[in-house]
Amino acid sequence: MARMTAAEAAVRVLEREGIDVCFGVPGAAINPFYAAMQRRGTMRHVLARHVEGASHMAEGYTRAKAGNIGVCIGTSGPAGTDMITGLYSAIADSIPILCITGQAPRARLHKEDFQAINVPDIAKPVTKWALTVLEPAQVPYVFQQAFHLMRSGRPGPVLIDLPIDVQMAEIEFDDETYEPLPVYKPAATRAQVEKALAMFAAAERPLVVAGGGIINADASDKLVEFAELLGVPVIPTLMGWGTIPDDHPLMAGMVGLQTAHRYGNATMLKSDFVLGIGNRWANRHTGSVEVYTKGRKFVHVDIEPTQIGRVFMPDLGIVSDAGAALDLFIEVAKEWKAEGRFKDLGGWVRDCQGRKRSMHRRSDFDQVPMKPQRVYQEMNSAFGQDTTYVTTIGLSQIAGAQFLHVYKPRHWINCGQAGPLGWTLPAALGVRVADPKRRIVALSGDYDFQFMIEELAVGAQHKLPYIHVLVNNAYLGLIRQAQRAFQMDFQVQLSFENINAPEIGVYGVDHVAVAEGLGCKAIRVTEPDRIQDAFAQAQAWMDEYQVPVVVELVLERVTNISMGADIDSVTEFEETLDLPVEESETVLV
Repeated sequence: MARMTAAEAAVRVLEREGIDVCFGVPGAAINPFYAAMQRRGTMRHVLARHVEGASHMAEGYTRAKAGNIGVCIGTSGPAGTDMITGLYSAIADSIPILCITGQAPRARLHKEDFQAINVPDIAKPVTKWALTVLEPAQVPYVFQQAFHLMRSGRPGPVLIDLPIDVQMAEIEFDDETYEPLPVYKPAATRAQVEKALAMFAAAERPLVVAGGGIINADASDKLVEFAELLGVPVIPTLMGWGTIPDDHPLMAGMVGLQTAHRYGNATMLKSDFVLGIGNRWANRHTGSVEVYTKGRKFVHVDIEPTQIGRVFMPDLGIVSDAGAALDLFIEVAKEWKAEGRFKDLGGWVRDCQGRKRSMHRRSDFDQVPMKPQRVYQEMNSAFGQDTTYVTTIGLSQIAGAQFLHVYKPRHWINCGQAGPLGWTLPAALGVRVADPKRRIVALSGDYDFQFMIEELAVGAQHKLPYIHVLVNNAYLGLIRQAQRAFQMDFQVQLSFENINAPEIGVYGVDHVAVAEGLGCKAIRVTEPDRIQDAFAQAQAWMDEYQVPVVVELVLERVTNISMGADIDSVTEFEETLDLPVEESETVLV
């Protein structure tokens, strides 16, 4: 066998596991690993400006394409703690990323050495596995196990902590015979699927709730085939948006307290049976469990056994990978359909389609400062069906989910459960690294944008172009809206008069100047009639300079976005449109 440092063995395992790019920030305690990467010369490295940014880039890279695993690297101490937010975001949404950290020498771990902290113990609650490798000979096999765990069962992140002396020690390792370990995925049984389909066949108004597990399993085509086979309407969750195209006749809208369509909530409330596949019954989707479950039966299919019954007990639980389950659902459904065992759901589907065509929210506002709804209307006009949207939390994300359109899996890239501010920008860069040709549009409020604004320099340095739509109301908008319940508006204003940019009034930070200072291009828009020209200019600059382009849209300071405590009591703060069905045939969602 070949003799090499443990760090080089780790790099060779990464190569064998299909890794050819990583994101990170070098430092003294991880330099042996970087030296091994340099010697091998097989991996592209994207230098982040903040280690948390590197972890979100890795997330974006994983989320962009089936089979990807993003890798982020940092030194000892604060690098590991900085990546905890990325690990939390990844485990919350079942996203496999590998974090590699340097560590003090083994003999110094208990002596409060400089930047020596037990990162694995900090990371354990937000990873599938986190450990410090204490024996150099174990390094390649720890990495092998990491990839096995990340891919098996419910996907998720792993952290490997490498003391500097472990990295530098020489070991024997034969990478020529190395093979990745087999991946384990639980699969539904025929008896379980038959029981679920019997319940489906007995229902009058069934729905399928399609979660992010379908996207993780790369099974969106199977979902659409299954829905078309039975003629059943589909409700995608926020993480499952894109599993079925928005303009598909069976796409019945999203459900929830915030990121939802009026017609989606109305359809859910009229249903009598729900088959959930690869979803978590997240609280922003369900609201009150009593309201959500009343009058309907549930089957829940999920890859993670402990998800079954976590939020409420379904009438039938099935532990299975979404793709494996859909294969069997399609197989049995074809047999039963040939035998005439299913009802004609045409009337129910027509009812769902009627709501989809008629129950809308107004977006054609033309006042100045702009309302955010108009921005999303213009985005729909400017960006086609191949556009990938990247966003995190805030009123911008909530309104975006209410008004934008998504037509393909992995074209709505959103950290659903954790929702860390600052996520959008580095995640968009990770998506760009994963796919150099895709049209990428990031969506941020001003505070999300300011959290990790320094990562724009990464896009400029590494030529990672995309369009960043920045909706600026100089507020922590979602928190301001939540504070209404407490009759306050306290410590949520970002407004001030910028002495260096009096032309922007009270909107505070000059985002155009900051973006340009970081090597990117930017344009500010204050009138809705100029939005399309700004998007066209952004595309031209992006093509010419190959850098991120920020389009800042100055909004009215206060706009309340539709939301509520339950799916039957969403407050509509702005005008709604209840159109006659026969007059709204061209409306997609």
